Amino acid sequence: MRAVKYVCLVAASAVVLVPLVAIVLTSLRTSREMADQSPLAAPADWFNLHNYVVAFTDGHMLRALGNTAFILFFSVLGTVVIGSMTAYAVDRFRFRFRRVVLAGFLVAALVPGVTTQVATYQIVNGLGAVDTRWAPILLYLGTDIVSITIFLQFVRSIPVALDEAARLDGAGSFTIYRRIILPLLRPAIATVVIIKGVAVYNDFYVPFLYLPDDSLGTISTSLFRFKGPYGAHWEVISAGAALVIIPSLLVFLALQRFIYSGLSAGATK
Repeated sequence: MRAVKYVCLVAASAVVLVPLVAIVLTSLRTSREMADQSPLAAPADWFNLHNYVVAFTDGHMLRALGNTAFILFFSVLGTVVIGSMTAYAVDRFRFRFRRVVLAGFLVAALVPGVTTQVATYQIVNGLGAVDTRWAPILLYLGTDIVSITIFLQFVRSIPVALDEAARLDGAGSFTIYRRIILPLLRPAIATVVIIKGVAVYNDFYVPFLYLPDDSLGTISTSLFRFKGPYGAHWEVISAGAALVIIPSLLVFLALQRFIYSGLSAGATK
């Protein structure tokens, strides 16, 4: 059984790592090498960065990274604020239709997004936000049920006695949220920031639909448009893909412990 377990782990790792290795190796090859070698063949020059220079300059990756960072910052910040406030209100306050509100979040998460795209586009267009960086931000600010669930599990673990003690000292609901609840939600905030950040960073559909202007392209849409004039030059396209992968990979490796600890803590609280 142990041998089967390790074989499954190796196979699963290969499925994830082999495409990444192929992208890196391809990005270091020349056009002549691409015609004569397999995707996993070693390049002749391991320090051939010409493809990366072409992808970075002609693909306008710096501008795309700036647009992505702008959208990412406000989307994640809004998700944290709205999600934590929602979890605090749902757990700490008793009001009519409380269960209906929770059920509404769940139903909204279960409805396929493609069925509401026409109405969503009309609303965003009516607000005059199409072809601006605020269009995807407005859509990403709709806090998903995963973020609310993570915050809700942590809020439920915070003793209500802290709220009552603060109210005896004259603190209001917002003060309790800002001074007591929010600081204790740091593990949950770290988890939500990473999960939401990766989702926004990797999203292609929303920026492609709501940001048709090339100057407003994000990392994903710029890479898609970049493949046009270099449709046959897979070595340059692979270099562009590597440039897109590297930032998210570095962030994940640096913060992966927050993902695991946050999710496991939220599941046991």
